[in-house]
Amino acid sequence: MIKTLLIANRGEIAVRIARTARRMGVRTFGVRTAKEPEAVYLSEVDQVIDFPVSDDNIPEFLNMDVLVSLAKQHRIQAIHPGYGYLSENAQFARLCEQGKILFVGPSSQVIEKMGDKTIARTIAARCGVPVLGGSKGALNDVAEALEVANQVGYPVIVKASSGGGGRGMRIVREASQMAEMFANAANEAKVAFNDPSLFVEKYLDDPKHIEVQIVADAFGHVVHLGERECSIQRKHQKLLEEAPSPAIYEGLRVRMGQAAVALAKEVGYQSLGTVEFLLDADGGFYFMEMNTRIQVEHPVTEMITGLDLVELQILIASGKRLPMTQEQVKLNGWAIECRINAEDTQAGFAPCTGKIKGLRIPQSAHVRIDTGIRPGSEITPWFDSMVAKLIVHAPTREQAIERTLQALEQFHVKGIKTTVPFAKAVLAHPVFKSGKATTSFVEKQMGDMVFRAEHEAVLAALVAVYQHLHATTPPLASEAAIDPWVLKKRIRNL
Repeated sequence: MIKTLLIANRGEIAVRIARTARRMGVRTFGVRTAKEPEAVYLSEVDQVIDFPVSDDNIPEFLNMDVLVSLAKQHRIQAIHPGYGYLSENAQFARLCEQGKILFVGPSSQVIEKMGDKTIARTIAARCGVPVLGGSKGALNDVAEALEVANQVGYPVIVKASSGGGGRGMRIVREASQMAEMFANAANEAKVAFNDPSLFVEKYLDDPKHIEVQIVADAFGHVVHLGERECSIQRKHQKLLEEAPSPAIYEGLRVRMGQAAVALAKEVGYQSLGTVEFLLDADGGFYFMEMNTRIQVEHPVTEMITGLDLVELQILIASGKRLPMTQEQVKLNGWAIECRINAEDTQAGFAPCTGKIKGLRIPQSAHVRIDTGIRPGSEITPWFDSMVAKLIVHAPTREQAIERTLQALEQFHVKGIKTTVPFAKAVLAHPVFKSGKATTSFVEKQMGDMVFRAEHEAVLAALVAVYQHLHATTPPLASEAAIDPWVLKKRIRNL
C-alpha cells in the first residue's frame, strides 16, 4: 500500500487529493513555488517541499526531472499528477517508472497510445466502438486534409493529434477555409503540445458531449461508473457538467458503458479514465478521445455513486483489486457542477486577477465546494483561472437545478469578477432546463451572459435605498453590479 505521496499539482485538486490521502493514512507532500508561497493547498499536505530555483525557465509543475528528483530525495513512494500539467504526459510516467516511483495513473505505454488521437481512433474502431469518418493517421499537408474532407463531407474539424483542452482545433465548413484553419491549428498545437501534427474528422453540428467514467485494476477488471454530460462549453472548454445526462436512457447507457469498457480492456488500461463521446440527435454516439487521468468534473460522479475516485486511483496504483463489480455500481439522484472561474463574462470571459478580499460560500449537506482559495489569496496570471467548483446533489434534475441556483445565490467573492452570474444564467435558461442543450448552447442561446430579473432597474433602485438606510447590510457580490438572486431576497424583506 502506498504510504507516501507527492502531489505534483496545485489549487483545488491538490487540496482534494490531500484530503483523501490523509483519510487513507497516506503521508502527503506538496510543492511550494515562488509564485504561490502561501497557497491554500500547502496547508493541506503533511510536508511542504520548496521547488528549487532553476535557470531552465520550465514552469514548476511541468519540470519532470525536478519533480522526480524531489520524490527520490525525500524517499516518496508515489506521485499523483492530478489533472492538467503532466497528468497525461507519457514521458513523465516513464521517468517515474524508471525511477521506481509509482505513478498514480495508467502506464506510460497506455498514455502514449491514447494520447495520440489517431492511434486512439484506430484502437476504438478495432474493438467495435463507433468512430466518425476521418483520416487514418496524422496528415502531412493541406492537400491530404482536403482529400479526406472531400471523402467524409463538410463540415469537418481539424484536430491536434496530441493534447486536449480544445487547443489545436478548427472547424472547416468549406474547402476555401482549409489552408488557413490547418495552419492555425498546427501553430496552436505546436505551441501547446510541441507537436504540430493534425488529423481531420467529420464534424457534427450541435451534438451533445457525453463522457463515461471507467475504472480498471491490474487484474483485468473494468467497470464504468455511468456518464456525465459536458455540453455546456465555450471554445471547447467545459463550464458546467452534470451526471447523469438527461439525454441518456438505460439502454443507451448500457451500450455506451460497454463501449468504454471494451476500449479500456483493448488497451490494457489500469487506473481511472474517461472515454468521451459525441451524441447526435438520433441517439448515435461516436468516440472522440480518452482522458487518461482524473477529470475536473469527477465530483458529480462521486455524488451519484458514493465512491471516492481519488481513493480508487490510489488503491489501484497500490496493486489492489477493484472493491466493487459492475452490478454493485448504483446511480443515485442527480448532480451538477459549476466551474467558478476568475473571469469577466461580460467582457468576453476575460481573465480577472487580484486579491480575494472576501469569500462567502454556501453551507449545506447537499452542497460541496472544492476550492484552493481563501480570503487574502492572490489570483495571478500564472495559473488556470478556475478558483472553485460548486457541486450540488439532489434526488431529481429539477431539484438539482433549483438547489444549484440557491447555492450560487449564497456564493460571493469580493475582489475579483467570477463566472457565478453566467452559471445562474445557464441554469435559468429554458433550453438548459429542458435537457436539450448541445455544445453550441453558449454560442447560439446565451445572448446575455448574466441572468437578469424582470424590472431589474426598479429592484436595484429599491435595494440602493435599503442599503443606504441600513449601513450594516452586506454589499452585493463584486462579480456583478446587480445580482437578481440577492435582490429578490432583499426585496422580500423591505
